[in-house]
Amino acid sequence: MSRRDRTQDGACRRAVRPRSRCCQSGPPRTAILARRGWPSFAVWPLVCLLATGPLPGSRAQGQSLEYAIKATYLHKFAPFVDWPNPTTEFPDGAFTLCSVGDDPVGGLLDRVTAGEQVNNHPIVIRRLSSVSGDPRCSVMYLTGPPAQVAANLQAVRGMPVLTVTDGATDPAATGIINFVIEDGRVRFAIDNSTAEADGLIISSKLLSLAVHVTGSNR
Repeated sequence: MSRRDRTQDGACRRAVRPRSRCCQSGPPRTAILARRGWPSFAVWPLVCLLATGPLPGSRAQGQSLEYAIKATYLHKFAPFVDWPNPTTEFPDGAFTLCSVGDDPVGGLLDRVTAGEQVNNHPIVIRRLSSVSGDPRCSVMYLTGPPAQVAANLQAVRGMPVLTVTDGATDPAATGIINFVIEDGRVRFAIDNSTAEADGLIISSKLLSLAVHVTGSNR
């Protein structure tokens, strides 16, 4: 294994806690991405997450890995999203991840973000039961009954908040990014139209990794 491949392998191992089979899934895809003009080290953690799986057959083990991957995604999305200005990306000087509702990721979110930064800003975790006014969130992960999720989404409509939902099927309860399970792996769909309406610009690199994009020429 070359020095570069060992570096990428280490990045993969750090991307998901607990470790997955991502780092054992064959030759790194970064060579392919590099030929397409992608900055390989920037996208490697996301590619690693996409390659993780399939989820274990045991329900408990599968859910643990599933939510570890989702928790990791929540801050790994950040480099591929442009907020209107630093104040909206870093409210109160920090990159703020808000978990609204049932909070199925629980302490996993704290563990995967421990010691991490976004553009030299600390990551702060906030847990909310509901949303009203300006929640001062960079990313908002919404879970719970669809009616509750829809009401919370409506509360931040038009605000530059990257909303992320989990397996939503009701359009009213679906965030800008929606996690889905496809072929036993955690993937995501993106509503680019809503992102643009809320003042967010999502990188074409992230759009190309989504299983479905709304409001894109892709």
